[in-house]
Amino acid sequence: MERRAEFSRWKAQCLSKADLSRKGSVDEDVAELVQLLNGRDQFFTTSSCAGRILLLDANINGFEVQKQNCCWLLVTHKPCVKDDVIAALKKANGDATLKFEPLILHVQCRELQDAQILHSVAIDSGFRNSGITVGKRGKTMLAVRSTHGLEVPLSHKGKLMVTEEYIDFLLEIANQKMEENKKRIERFYNCLQHALERESITDLYPKEKIIKKSNSYSHKKKRNREKADGKCVTEDNDKELENDDDPGVNVTIFPEDY
Repeated sequence: MERRAEFSRWKAQCLSKADLSRKGSVDEDVAELVQLLNGRDQFFTTSSCAGRILLLDANINGFEVQKQNCCWLLVTHKPCVKDDVIAALKKANGDATLKFEPLILHVQCRELQDAQILHSVAIDSGFRNSGITVGKRGKTMLAVRSTHGLEVPLSHKGKLMVTEEYIDFLLEIANQKMEENKKRIERFYNCLQHALERESITDLYPKEKIIKKSNSYSHKKKRNREKADGKCVTEDNDKELENDDDPGVNVTIFPEDY
């Protein structure tokens, strides 16, 4: 009971804080999902981004863009067009990089078993780079992530290094990834609703094995769509997961200070 009371205090404190993100509010495409999680006693979200296409102007250090010391030339959570990118590139003085970043969602969970349920839903919805972190004070965090990002340098020291035709090609790929990301968010929301409903039924009738624990750590070849009691797997999304750019599920649970 004391642990649950402490979790409730953490949740109240977190949700009462001002949104310090650049946008200052929850992204539209993930708002329903955030509301669903925060409406449950065992979860609350600490940060979220629905996914975005952005153009950064910075020095590339070790092939990675350093966001801390960069200029945001363009950012959108919707499909992007070439003219907007070309106009933004005219403001670049350093190394401009076009990026697509998929959904990132951090959720604090009351118990490890709550995080495991959420993790299983995330994996089966296509967010296959998700993982659980357990802190020394007992804080259990789930990071919902996927692997279908994109990062391509376009200019160097203010000079454009690619053609407009290539930029058009990159945006076609980025916009396709944005659309796929949106589908995965919708799938995550629907699967989470089903998982929470099953959990509620099990709480009411604990002697009945309503839910068979789904082993999201098993190889994807062992998926059985007809017997996926604890999973939300359809014929369409199972095929998509088979073709995902992530070669396998990699879950890490490790201690971390907060």
